[in-house]
Amino acid sequence: MLTATATMSSCDASATCESRGRIAAHAAGAPGIIEARDLFMDAQSFKQAMRHCAGAVALVTVGREAGRRTGLTVTAVCSLSDDPPSLLVCVNRNASAHPRIREEGCFAVSFLANEHMTLALTFSGQKGVDGDDRFGFGRWTTAVTGAPVLEDALVSFDCDLREAFETKTHSVFVGEVRDVGFRADGRPLVYLRSAFHDVQAMREPVTLGDLKARKMIWSGFS
Repeated sequence: MLTATATMSSCDASATCESRGRIAAHAAGAPGIIEARDLFMDAQSFKQAMRHCAGAVALVTVGREAGRRTGLTVTAVCSLSDDPPSLLVCVNRNASAHPRIREEGCFAVSFLANEHMTLALTFSGQKGVDGDDRFGFGRWTTAVTGAPVLEDALVSFDCDLREAFETKTHSVFVGEVRDVGFRADGRPLVYLRSAFHDVQAMREPVTLGDLKARKMIWSGFS
C-alpha cells in the first residue's frame, strides 16, 4: 500500500520533516509558535491516501417532481445516531444536488449492490448524463418524503433534512430517517483505489457475545 509520504516530492518531504522538527522542539519546551503553514499537507497527497480507504458506494438523490430530480454518487455517508435515527452525508457545493437538497428539505440515500456499477458511473458524471436524465437508468420509486429511492438498492434511507454544517468546499447534511428499505441478498459495491469493486467473499456473521466468536475475531489481529 502506498503511503502519503511515498507520493510526496522531495520538496514536500523536506517541508514535512521541517514541520515535524518544529513540533518536536515545541513539545520539548523550545520557544516558538506552531503556525498553520508549518502543518502543511498538500491536497494531492491527502487524496491519494483517501483512495486507499474502501467505502460503500451510494447515490444521494433529491427531487419530488419528474424533470427536476438530480443526484450524485458518494462514499461520504455514515450513521449519526439512533435517537432519532439519523445519518450524515457530505455533498460538494458544486454538485447539482446541493442546492436542491436545501430547497426540497429532504433527500434519499441508496446504497448500491455490485450489479449497480453502471448507475454509480452514471451518477458520478462519467457517462455524460446529467440531472433528471440519470433516472432513465435503474428502477425508481418514492417513500415517505417523495425523494427518489432506488427500488432494488441494497439499503435505502429516506430522510428529512434537519441540519447543515458548512466547510470550505462541502456541506455536511444531517438527515433524519423517515423510512428504510433493504434486501437480504446482494453484495455491496465498494470504491477503492480509484475504481469500483465487487466484494467477492463475505464471512459468515458472528455474535460478539459469544466467547468463542470473540477469540476467533481477535486472533485474526494477532
